[in-house]
Amino acid sequence: MMLERSPLPIPFACLLTLLSHLALAEIYIYQGPNGERLVTDRPPPTKARYRLIARRDTMKNAGHIMANKPIKIGGSRRFGEFIRTASIRFNVDPALVEAVIQVESGFDPNAVSKKGATGLMQLMWHTAQRYAVNDRFNPQANIDAGVEHLSDLMQRFDGQLPLVLAAYNAGSSAVERYQGVPPFPETRQYITKVLTYRDRFRFRYYPASQ
Repeated sequence: MMLERSPLPIPFACLLTLLSHLALAEIYIYQGPNGERLVTDRPPPTKARYRLIARRDTMKNAGHIMANKPIKIGGSRRFGEFIRTASIRFNVDPALVEAVIQVESGFDPNAVSKKGATGLMQLMWHTAQRYAVNDRFNPQANIDAGVEHLSDLMQRFDGQLPLVLAAYNAGSSAVERYQGVPPFPETRQYITKVLTYRDRFRFRYYPASQ
């Protein structure tokens, strides 16, 4: 079932009925020039003056968006509580988590890569499924799953960070196939960037070590 393709706003009552039947579809939420919200399954016409404010995999818990409350994008402080909570729960360095988010999405919860990786920690659909995430654009759910995935990779590769990060970027199978960091320039640059940001962010969590 497809969402309304017209750039006209959808009445909220009708929206709830329509979206209750929607499954596994990416949803775009735009704001119009008069503050109205548009929900659609694809971008509106290029000439329409609508600004993308959020993406979702589901409209569950999205009432604040449709109620025209401000939506903030980016900034590590906004997600600090989620990062700290998930890091403690899964025993992963929060500075590392913050670094991964910085490199993956620049702290944009609406980020989507060309390959379909989504949200703050750029979860692929199959990864989200593995960790029971229904909405990859939900910051807390996305961070929880991403950190749990990092934790699993830590166990799989005995805590060797270059291998863990290589697996996060290129996949565990690639690391195992090459028996180490794959010879992919993108992956090797990714590891360097994450570790550089990790060292930069550590003072927020371990000030005594500086």
